[in-house]
Amino acid sequence: MKAVIQRVRDAFVSVDGEVKGSITHGLLVYYSVESTDTFEMISPFLDKLVRLRIFEDERDKMNLSLDKISKEILFISQFTLAANLDRGNRPDFANAMAPQEALRFYQEAIKILKDWGYTVSCGVFGAHMQVSYINDGPVTFILDSKDLARFRKRN
Repeated sequence: MKAVIQRVRDAFVSVDGEVKGSITHGLLVYYSVESTDTFEMISPFLDKLVRLRIFEDERDKMNLSLDKISKEILFISQFTLAANLDRGNRPDFANAMAPQEALRFYQEAIKILKDWGYTVSCGVFGAHMQVSYINDGPVTFILDSKDLARFRKRN
C-alpha cells in the first residue's frame, strides 16, 4: 500500500461537477493498493497514517496527530501510486492490485477509519475525479507499507 498524505485546510472531490466528499481541516489521503498487499496490512498501515504527528502545536512544532485537531480525512483511491516508472516513459501498472480486489481494500480501510472514530469523506472508486484543496504548509508525506515492514523487521 502507498499513500500520499497532505495536511489541508480545505479539500473536496468532485465527479462530473458534483461534490462527492469534502473536509474543512485534516488530511487529504491518496491511497493505492499493490498486488502483494494483504488485508492484515491495512490496520497497521492506517494506524501509522493517523498517528503521524504532522500538525503544529502551540509552539508551531509538528507535534500533534490528526485526532488532536479534527479527525477529518478525505480518502481518495489512486491506483497510479502503484506505477513503476523505472523503464521507458510510459507508467507500468503491473504492480497495482486488480480493481475489484483493490475496491475491497479501499472499502475496508474506510470502514476501519470510521470504526476508529474518524470522519471520512471519499471520492468514487474508479471514477475520473477532480480534487481541490489548500495544502497547509505545504505539508506532504509518502507512506509505503514496504517501509513499515522493514521497520518492523529491525525492531
